[in-house]
Amino acid sequence: MAAVASHRKPRRRSLTGSTARTAATLALAGAAGTTALDGTAYADPGGPAPAQVKARVDRLHHEAEEATEKFNGAEERAERAQRALDRLRGEAVRRTERINAARNALGSLATAQYRSGGIDPALQLALSSSPDEYLERASIVDRAGSRQAVAVAGIRRQLRGIEQVRGRAAERLAELRRSQAELRKQRSTVREKLDAAERLLARLTAEQRAAVLRQDGHPTGGTPHADRGAPRGSAGLRAPNQRAAQAVAFAYGALGKPYVWGATGPGGFDCSGLTLAAWRSAGVSLPRTSYSQINAGRRVPRSALAPGDLVFFYSGISHVGLYVGNGRMIHAPRPGTPVRVAPIDQMPFAGATRPG
Repeated sequence: MAAVASHRKPRRRSLTGSTARTAATLALAGAAGTTALDGTAYADPGGPAPAQVKARVDRLHHEAEEATEKFNGAEERAERAQRALDRLRGEAVRRTERINAARNALGSLATAQYRSGGIDPALQLALSSSPDEYLERASIVDRAGSRQAVAVAGIRRQLRGIEQVRGRAAERLAELRRSQAELRKQRSTVREKLDAAERLLARLTAEQRAAVLRQDGHPTGGTPHADRGAPRGSAGLRAPNQRAAQAVAFAYGALGKPYVWGATGPGGFDCSGLTLAAWRSAGVSLPRTSYSQINAGRRVPRSALAPGDLVFFYSGISHVGLYVGNGRMIHAPRPGTPVRVAPIDQMPFAGATRPG
């Protein structure tokens, strides 16, 4: 599910690094909770019943979460493209420096030849400001002396190498721009879905909204962190290894933290951000999105689930949680609902994997 912000953690330049993460720190926890409990709301006698509102809100939140995971994927691609572009630009600079050094060496040779009676045509061409002309007519090298031929051929290879690097850089730049456009599209979709959900909730009375939110596990009273006392697995069921045990321990430590769109902690999480952070604490790197995480590790059947396994939901693999045993998981459900323990049968089960 999803909570919106202007962008997210400090990782980006023009949608590189962390600008996108900083822009995603607006969790809807406060917004949904305030709307739900604000006594100024009213019931629309001619509007849909609370059960109908909840069904529509659930659908909108699910669609917002699908867009959130697509946003996370686009951001991951944008950051990867930016890193590749930075590397290629650095390589182009280094290659340019080497070719300038080679031209300087040829210049010294040309000076010596001039003093002795003239400059060879091949040297004149290599020292020209028109590399294209040089590449098209590089056969002149055949008329140069052996020392000159080697130097000029070296410049020729370097020029071609620079053009190849520039071509790869142009491809990465185009990829970056496509990912940035996808980021903007998915961010807009998330906002639209969440705004629509809020408008629906605003048509209920405060009591009706509180009842709807309680069905989703939103703490509208009592102890917000009551899940911290939940049983940590069923009798005799242990994590398959120490890494899985550490991931489970991390997830329990995140209980009660808010859902934050696009976040991977430490102050808040979205669904795949929580599982990524949990396994990262155990030294295991996972992909950023739920639909990528399902391909990380070994697939396991539902009947063989063990604490630490990743459990996935919906046909589009748009939600993920961390299994903790006894048919339960820890997950970041949706805006306004903090990280909590929940049964895995409350959503359509799509599969499970065991990282590490």
